[in-house]
Amino acid sequence: MDPQAKLIFTASLILGTTITVSSNHWIMAWAGLEINTLAILPLISKSHHPRAIEAATKYFLVQATASTLILFSSMTNAWQTGQWDIAQLTSPTSCLILTTAIAMKLGLAPFHFWFPEVLQGTSLITGLLLSTAMKFPPITLLFMTSQSLNPTLLAVLAILSTALGGWMGLNQTQTRKILAFSSISHLGWMAIITIYSPKLALLNFYLYALVTSAVFLILNSINTLKLTTLMTSWTKTPALSAALMLTLLSLAGLPPLTGFLPKWLIIQELTKQEMAPAATIIALLSLLGLFFYLRLAYCATITLPPHTTNHMKQWHTNKPTNISIAILAVLSTTLLPISPMILTIV
Repeated sequence: MDPQAKLIFTASLILGTTITVSSNHWIMAWAGLEINTLAILPLISKSHHPRAIEAATKYFLVQATASTLILFSSMTNAWQTGQWDIAQLTSPTSCLILTTAIAMKLGLAPFHFWFPEVLQGTSLITGLLLSTAMKFPPITLLFMTSQSLNPTLLAVLAILSTALGGWMGLNQTQTRKILAFSSISHLGWMAIITIYSPKLALLNFYLYALVTSAVFLILNSINTLKLTTLMTSWTKTPALSAALMLTLLSLAGLPPLTGFLPKWLIIQELTKQEMAPAATIIALLSLLGLFFYLRLAYCATITLPPHTTNHMKQWHTNKPTNISIAILAVLSTTLLPISPMILTIV
């Protein structure tokens, strides 16, 4: 892609996110979401492969439908209350439509079917944008309207997302699809705690974005798209394979790694809110995700392929490892000891 075009699309992404995050009016928030959607479409389809075009089409249709529902929800609320302020969402019908729209934009179950297919048709860097940066504006809208939404509905969507994200990721062999179902599962953790502690949900999103960025960048550096290719990574780049194993275990939420912090705090907050059954269910369902994270870590560090792979073995890497990968990998595994400082900042 031409550098000038890439600069324009990247600036549009930043502009759209800034508009949505900083706006109090529904029309401005909707406009920012539309700018984001139009800016990411060329990045998804830049490889000119039929699978990439299919992914861009699916993404456009789903995001356009969700944006239409957000606009319809805000118009219904304005019709009944005379308010266009995002914080003044009081109509029950508007709250229900908005919850559906945000679930579609984020990929929460049962509106999750588009996300793994779109992520499978893109490159790893674009998949990183879809999993982190493109989630931030809808999550911000969810935070700003959290006091008006139905807690039971969000809890059902969250538990369903955690269950489907873990269950459907078990039999996947494509790393991008595994990370897509991982994202769906983590979004369930964010959705269930949003109403009771928005700051804790925001902390969960920040740490998820940190750890996921490390995983995506490591996979992009070793050019790994399948489990069979991942099995040959230890002989090529042992240091990156070891870092990948630790970041995957952190993404799974194993102590004493960074990813354990948000799950620990969310379970604690749900127990304080007398939602111990929901906390128990979502903790048990996260064990499904733990299984395929362990399988990825096992393939990356211990297993050798049982037969000759078609992957060309790059015994000598031509490009040096990016320093940002090392920084993200360290932060993804070692932030738990300084968690009291993080909590005071948040």
